[in-house]
Amino acid sequence: MEDMELLCFKIISAVGEAKSDFIAAIEAAKQGDFAKAEELVKHGESVFVNGHTVHAGLIQKEAAGEKTEVCLLLMHAEDQLMSAETIKLLATELIEIYKNK
Repeated sequence: MEDMELLCFKIISAVGEAKSDFIAAIEAAKQGDFAKAEELVKHGESVFVNGHTVHAGLIQKEAAGEKTEVCLLLMHAEDQLMSAETIKLLATELIEIYKNK
């Protein structure tokens, strides 16, 4: 597997796990289990960082003049990263709404 493919799969794997945690956190809050919801958000944040770190490394290399080959897999990885971040924001808001219900 080429280096870029491996990096993309690292991003996809990490942010995919984070996204699953954020969605599970919403469901936990919906059931009234706010401790579990907060635990899932924290775990999601910790694994999200792994994907974000890989992505940031690619950006740093590009900024240093090392061109990155843009491919469909990289676009998918970035899409998954952004969607996980968006779902985290929604999850935290929904958890607060369920708490105040």
